[in-house]
Amino acid sequence: MAGSNSEVRCNIVQHFGVLATESSGWTKELNLVSWNDREAKYDIRSWAPDKKKMGRGITLTGVECDVLRSLLNTRFPHAPRTAPTPAPSESRATASVNNR
Repeated sequence: MAGSNSEVRCNIVQHFGVLATESSGWTKELNLVSWNDREAKYDIRSWAPDKKKMGRGITLTGVECDVLRSLLNTRFPHAPRTAPTPAPSESRATASVNNR
């Protein structure tokens, strides 16, 4: 693992879309990103409008994206156009985390 003083380099290889936009202008995006000149992976995270700052996110390989898609297709067989109301059995726990 790299030391805490290591510079992290990222290159957005392909931008797929914006999932959400915050009032501050930060956007949650799906991108194909190469971190530290490694093979690009699918990446979901928040970005500042100028792309110089980013929040915590998740990176996925192509195989992991296929599994995620399968899970989402099972959970949401017909994609709703609006945010669904959680089923009574779903957890309603929330967390407050400042990722920036």
